[in-house]
Amino acid sequence: MSASIHRLSGRTPSLDPMIDLVAADMNAVNAVILDHMQSQIPLIPELAGHLIAGGGKRMRPMLTLASAKLIGYTGSRHHRLAAAVEFIHTATLLHDDVVDGSDLRRGKRTANIIWGNPASVLVGDFLFSRSFELMVEADSLKSLKILSQASAVIAEGEVNQLTAVRRVDLGEDRYLDIIGAKTAALFAAACRVAAVVADRPEGEEEALDAYGRYLGIAFQLVDDAIDYTSDAGTMGKDAGDDFREGKVTLPVILAYARGSAAHRTFWKDAIEGRRSSDADFAHAIELVRSTRAVDDTLARARHYGQRAIDALGPFANGKAKDAMVEAVEFAVARAY
Repeated sequence: MSASIHRLSGRTPSLDPMIDLVAADMNAVNAVILDHMQSQIPLIPELAGHLIAGGGKRMRPMLTLASAKLIGYTGSRHHRLAAAVEFIHTATLLHDDVVDGSDLRRGKRTANIIWGNPASVLVGDFLFSRSFELMVEADSLKSLKILSQASAVIAEGEVNQLTAVRRVDLGEDRYLDIIGAKTAALFAAACRVAAVVADRPEGEEEALDAYGRYLGIAFQLVDDAIDYTSDAGTMGKDAGDDFREGKVTLPVILAYARGSAAHRTFWKDAIEGRRSSDADFAHAIELVRSTRAVDDTLARARHYGQRAIDALGPFANGKAKDAMVEAVEFAVARAY
């Protein structure tokens, strides 16, 4: 599989055009986030703020705001929905770090390392609850349905991934099901709800859903590839985390399928937790490179990125569309 991403210009892709596009709206969203993360229990805003203010780009709520710009919505109901999207994302991160036993997130110690697993899980639950309050406040039953369904799909994806940990025989189709649920579902919902509150036609809802879904898949494919090509300073987590946690991502699936009998034995031992040293990780990097597993993972990311861009075809050209196209380019370019 190969594909090329349409380039708007010769410069390095950036999220800056999207950030600039939604800056005023993002200030309003940040105010909603700050207000709704408060509690009389001091640990809740302290722990939530550690992650929410931890340097993330807030790409998901920005997609809600950018999608609203794309379709010319001038109201404010999407501000609460964008904040709900960020709370859902943050809650899943808190839970994920507990499940994975992670100790680094965006270059900082994870909340579970600082405050412990029980506090992280419970504050994640608090943020999920706040997200549903915000959905109700947005006064759109259809948006509530879309985001609540996305929350359920994300949870299903996480359970699916949990049951697939250390399963070296995981196939590509199941892997795509997992990332379609745990990552792409929220990207899709974040974009779609903008069309819902703007009362746009079903076709525009579906186009924005497709844009977000394909962008989310491309985004996760790149993340999984750079686990074998980058470092903590670039990724915001330790290189090799997926390898040491026994996660079977697409680079591993491809390298395992293309490897010799000896290489398959290595992968089986590694994924089942018997080969996890730095030397073992270095060998894994060599194998994913020599089998072109990383190259082909990134080719798939470009393919899905192009599908995301193509989904914007029905919408008028302009700053919003250009920013959303460049957001796809940025997501893919992170690996280079």
